[in-house]
Amino acid sequence: MAKKILIIDDDHDFIEAISMLLESKGFAVSSAFGGEEGVKKAKAEKPAVILLDVMMSYAAEGFDVARQLSNDDATKKIPIVLITGIKKEMNLPFGFAPDENMLPVKAVLEKPVKPQALIKVIEESISS
Repeated sequence: MAKKILIIDDDHDFIEAISMLLESKGFAVSSAFGGEEGVKKAKAEKPAVILLDVMMSYAAEGFDVARQLSNDDATKKIPIVLITGIKKEMNLPFGFAPDENMLPVKAVLEKPVKPQALIKVIEESISS
């Protein structure tokens, strides 16, 4: 049975491109177009990994969603990979790194993400 990946992002083109990549590698893909829908799908579907955008309906939505998922017994063990363009979009002089309390994610990748880097992080997240 294929491992399911949930993509939470408001960019339909990004979801379509990443879905095609992941499906070509044998993953099953589900998507949600915002944080609230993403949390509901994560609870219902229990994916192997969640790919989460930061800037959706508001600038820090992904950060809030990551903390919400990590504090919920139903979803706290699902690895989250943050995929964001916030550093470039907001011209930030710094990046983000996983942190157990503030940013409870497995990894942070910058958009545009390289396909091989994404697959590697997903496989590492599933096996750990």
